[in-house]
Amino acid sequence: MARQTKAKRTSAPSSGRRNETTETRGVEPRNANDTEGTTMKKDFDDTAAGSAADMQKGYDQLINSTREQFEKAGASALKAYEDLIKFQRENYEAYVASTTILAKGVETVGKVWSELAHESWENFAQATKALLGAKTLREAVDVQSDFAKASFDKLIAESTKLSEMTVKVATEAFQPIGARLNVAVERLLKPIAA
Repeated sequence: MARQTKAKRTSAPSSGRRNETTETRGVEPRNANDTEGTTMKKDFDDTAAGSAADMQKGYDQLINSTREQFEKAGASALKAYEDLIKFQRENYEAYVASTTILAKGVETVGKVWSELAHESWENFAQATKALLGAKTLREAVDVQSDFAKASFDKLIAESTKLSEMTVKVATEAFQPIGARLNVAVERLLKPIAA
């Protein structure tokens, strides 16, 4: 039995140049007079040059955008640093004001204590003189009793006065620090609220 061979497919017989190999690949054979290859090379070169220009433009935009972002970030960091320095300076000023108030208050309380101690010693000296000058035991007991009662009343009155002074000094000394604490809390809550 004879083998049958398959016929090769060919394209339309218009030019006769195409064969199965060139048709399936989609590539036209090159001709010495054909300028299509030159046109393709020129198109490729133009596309490559355009792509290079587009890439350079994109690169320049990226660099400029990055530079702007760094400048903004630097300015923002500088402002934040300046705000922090200002905040800390105001805190230090509040601390100085507070310690000044406290020092003056302690000085005042110290003077009152000193005056109280001096007055107590004077009263004690007078009571001792009166006690030594007593002619009877009853008179000595009365002098001692009067001295003890007066000393106790004076102690109660002065301790109340000193307690009120101490509370007042502590309250006044804390006011500058309390104000700074309020500012700090407001600064911390500000970004959360915004």
